[in-house]
Amino acid sequence: MPELNSRQLVSQLPPLQAIRVFEAVARHLSFTKAAQELGMTQAAASYQIKLLEERIGAPLFLRQPKQIVLTEPGQRLAPAVSEAFALLSGAYAAARTGADGVLCVSTLLTFASNWLAQHLGSFQVAHPSLAVRVDTSNRVVDFAREDIDIAIRSGGGNWPGVETHMLFRADFTPVLSPKLAASIGGVKEPADLLRLPILDPGDIWWRDWFAAAGLPVEELSKRPGTSMGAQAYEANAAIAGHGVAIVTKALFKTELADGRLIQPFDLVGDDGHAYWLVYPTARRNVPKIRAFRDWILSEIACQ
Repeated sequence: MPELNSRQLVSQLPPLQAIRVFEAVARHLSFTKAAQELGMTQAAASYQIKLLEERIGAPLFLRQPKQIVLTEPGQRLAPAVSEAFALLSGAYAAARTGADGVLCVSTLLTFASNWLAQHLGSFQVAHPSLAVRVDTSNRVVDFAREDIDIAIRSGGGNWPGVETHMLFRADFTPVLSPKLAASIGGVKEPADLLRLPILDPGDIWWRDWFAAAGLPVEELSKRPGTSMGAQAYEANAAIAGHGVAIVTKALFKTELADGRLIQPFDLVGDDGHAYWLVYPTARRNVPKIRAFRDWILSEIACQ
């Protein structure tokens, strides 16, 4: 079979604008939302889809009351189109920035303050021409829509479309200040915690740990439901003697080593979650992403 040259290949492709509209409509399953994202009218978006359907010779969406769904041809086309856009975006970023420029890292507040901030200096020394911008947020970022290169997430690690590298387990255990422990003559058994304030008693980690320790879980519902929203804040409250926090030990090695916090029991809970380094599969070879990946995996391995 004779090979096609680039001009022949391009002539067989549908209009890029139609493909761009299809990708947005398939992602949102809404002509209205896709049109808003692309800055066009709904009628214009529908027209582009009609052009594409005519080129393919089959409908790509089924218009149902109050919703649209992808047809079988649409389901086959959508992932390939998404991957193509991701590959193009990655190639452009690699050509534009190389290993220099700005690396945008999205991460949880506690990981940023209690791990990344303490280690990032060695990465900057190794890559002085690469500036790092850290975005702290609990949300799962959309790499296709946000100016984020790489992220550290907590969860099960089964996110589609991204490469994942486990950093460490997100296990959990109670910690408190030595002064608070001494206020009741020491914390010698799990039941002693019932005599102390519990920080964020609504946290599912507390229920799991209480159950594993043989403590009455219903006691947690009797406590004031104050929540600070991040382990870093709760650990600071614990250091100040305001209560017992439940945290991931790996993120508070310094506080435990210098005695500001103590871990009274060896019992550690594990709900199967971990901290993961993630980035789009299509951008795995971008130099700045590869540089950060290699650095953080090495840094974690040395601990």
